Amino acid sequence: MMDKIDREIIGLLVRDGRLSYRELGEAVHLSPNAVAERFRRLQASGVIRHIRATLDPAALGRPLEAQIEVKLAAETAALDFETRLRHLPQVVGATLMTGSFDYAVRVACSDREDLMQLTETLRKTAGVRETYTRLVLREVALGGAP
Repeated sequence: MMDKIDREIIGLLVRDGRLSYRELGEAVHLSPNAVAERFRRLQASGVIRHIRATLDPAALGRPLEAQIEVKLAAETAALDFETRLRHLPQVVGATLMTGSFDYAVRVACSDREDLMQLTETLRKTAGVRETYTRLVLREVALGGAP
C-alpha cells in the first residue's frame, strides 16, 4: 500500500529519474536507506516499472512529431502489426486503443516527406487500412504521480 511519501518519491522520479537516494531523502525528509527501501518495494510491487531517459527527437534529427491513428485491415493481427512497427525507426511508441481506430502511433520524422513515406509504408507493408495523422505542436510535461 502506497502512502503520501511513496507518492512524493514517485512524483520526484517522474520529473527526474536520475535523483539519488540522498536527494530523494532530503526532499521527503527520510534517510537515503529508507528511500532505497521504499524504492525497492515500489519496484517489487510493479509500481515502478522502468527508469528511462527521455530523448529529444529534434536533437536526433527528427523534428517533425506526429500521432498517426491507425485502423488495421481485417486480416492483420495486432501482434503482427506491433512486430512490424518495431522495425520502423520513426516510431517512438504505440498504444492499442478502443474506439474508431485500433492504434495511436507516436512518430518522429525528419520532415514532411519522411512522414508521408512512413504513412505509405504503414499502408503497404504493415497491414494498415486507414490512417488519421495529427502533427504534435507542443508536448506538455505534467510529471505528477497518479
